Amino acid sequence: MTTLDDTGLVFDKDGVRLTVEDAVATVTLTNPAKRNAQSPALWRALTEAGRSLPGSVRVVVLRGEGKSFSAGLDRQAFTPEGFDGEPSFLDMARGSDEDLDAVIAEYQEAFTWWRRADLVSIAAVQGHAIGAGFQLALACDLRVVAEDVQFAMRETSLGLVPDLTGTHPLVSLVGYARALEICATGRFVHADEAERIGLANIAVPAAELDAAVRDLTDALLAAPRAAVVETKALLQGAAARSYEDQRTAERAAQARRLRDLAGLGD
Repeated sequence: MTTLDDTGLVFDKDGVRLTVEDAVATVTLTNPAKRNAQSPALWRALTEAGRSLPGSVRVVVLRGEGKSFSAGLDRQAFTPEGFDGEPSFLDMARGSDEDLDAVIAEYQEAFTWWRRADLVSIAAVQGHAIGAGFQLALACDLRVVAEDVQFAMRETSLGLVPDLTGTHPLVSLVGYARALEICATGRFVHADEAERIGLANIAVPAAELDAAVRDLTDALLAAPRAAVVETKALLQGAAARSYEDQRTAERAAQARRLRDLAGLGD
């Protein structure tokens, strides 16, 4: 069971703070001195945040303290010594394919839970959101960005590939050709372009970011939870279904909602 103190704090460790207030959870990256650079310890804390949410939570807001949302992977990962108590990337590369796959899969868990059917997640993004930071913003359902935002996928420029679950949502949002161009060039995508091509739902002045997130959160909470959950599931599966299969899914979902509203549900 999740334990809350009087401030709603669930935990604060390894660069991640989780707080809960009624139906809203806030996950905050808390290392502004390093522009919220990411590490395996931070990824484990993010995974723990997803597992620690009370059942009452409907909306999760992800934010970063300071001037940057997240400048990406901490460059210490690329040094021979890596992080204390962690295998360095060089050590990982020397391991078997199975071991390397398992390690990366564990890291990815920090990025997968944000799209759970029972939640709506919002990334509040300011300043740099680069590499792993970009992928963390992409992990959320929705993105509200400040006018100073700078998205960039720099992995390819470093001889790597984006492997923290960001490629699927990026292609879904902007299409294959634009996603390839953004990833292969590593260029910056600023707020006006992000809003225009669908990376951002809303772009606002930095001073208005928190208010815009609050307004969106309130709007999401206004609808009955079950209707939002069913609608999210319909939309998430739409791309993989044919038109006729989507019609069928809509009818089934609506039947469940009508029965529930009539008090005839299971």
